[in-house]
Parts: sequence; C-alpha cells; structure tokens
Amino acid sequence: QVQLVESGGGLVQAGGSLRLSCAASGTIFRINAMGWYRQAPGKQRELVATITSGGNTNYADPVKGRFTISRDNAKNTVYLQMNNLKSEDTAVYYCHSWVRPYASSAVDVTDWGPGNQVTVSS
Repeated sequence: QVQLVESGGGLVQAGGSLRLSCAASGTIFRINAMGWYRQAPGKQRELVATITSGGNTNYADPVKGRFTISRDNAKNTVYLQMNNLKSEDTAVYYCHSWVRPYASSAVDVTDWGPGNQVTVSS
C-alpha cells in the first residue's frame, strides 16, 4: 500500500502562484507515474497533469502554459508549480500515483492523496 502526503495549498490572489508537493511512501518497487487531479464544488474530479517515470508530461488544456508538473524520483515526490492562478482554479487538488509495488507485480496499484484546498480570490 502507498501513502501520499500532500502539502502546499492555500489561499492566493488571482495572478499569484502556489506550489503543491506530494510525497509517496510505502510498498514501492517503482513509481510509474504520478499526477494531480482537482475537484471544484459541484463538479467532477478532473485531470490537471501527469508525469511518468521517464519525465513525459501531460496537461489539461485549461492549465497549459501556467502549470508545470515535475518529480524527484529519488524522493518519490511530485510537484505542481501553479502560476498565473485564476479563480476557476479554485478546487481541492488530489495527488494520484501509479505504483508497481513489487518487482514481480503484474499490475500497478493506484492511490489517492487526501486532497489539498487551493483557493484563488479574484
């Protein structure tokens, strides 16, 4: 089982920046990918960005050019740098991981972090 600990959320004015962090621990042979999702009030959870172990990234259209996902493989940590924040970015942000728990495992185990509130005031 993998535990995900998130940090870095909070309240910021529109146009400001925040950096989220998510550290993974537990039974980990290899972290194949990590990512961020978000859920605004009354809306479904949606993809924000993902990054593979090789560094390939994927972004949702609304955040392209403003958000940057990165990872530190040695620390099993993923980051989300959020710049030029807008009121529509207000949401609970969730870390997500795809982990191969053992070398002999046939499939990845997926886990969610508890969520981190990001509020952007206009």
